[in-house]
Amino acid sequence: MAFEPVSPEQRAAQVGSESVSDWVEVTQAMIDKFADATGDHQWIHTDPERAKATPFGGTIAHGFLSLSLMPMLAAQTPTPPIAGAKMDVNYGGNKVRFMTPVRSGSRVRGRFKLLKFVERKPGVWEQATEFTLEIEGQERPALIAEWIRLTYV
Repeated sequence: MAFEPVSPEQRAAQVGSESVSDWVEVTQAMIDKFADATGDHQWIHTDPERAKATPFGGTIAHGFLSLSLMPMLAAQTPTPPIAGAKMDVNYGGNKVRFMTPVRSGSRVRGRFKLLKFVERKPGVWEQATEFTLEIEGQERPALIAEWIRLTYV
């Protein structure tokens, strides 16, 4: 998606706005690759046969895998870039809550609500976004987190 850039002041005026990504399937292959990357091979994530006997009826994604989908899902939203931005960096996160496990084969999407966009010092803008990972067909989300980024203009 390509959008016309907006000024930092225009972005600040969008506080309270929401955007939503496309649906993405969380596959067993994705879960297995995450387990390999992190060394977390706990059987509830990687052993489909054993996981069938759990209340989940199969494997579930790692919570941190679900959280790590945030940048990919954010890139799918119709959010224009900041005019003149030299770079964006992750600054941190607040209030991460894993609420509902994501079963292998489920589809998820990101809902992003702009909470704050303020100039911390000349040329450095702080953005706080509420990230909700929704699971298709589920009332409760997989997780809710607050993501903080700095934009250097």
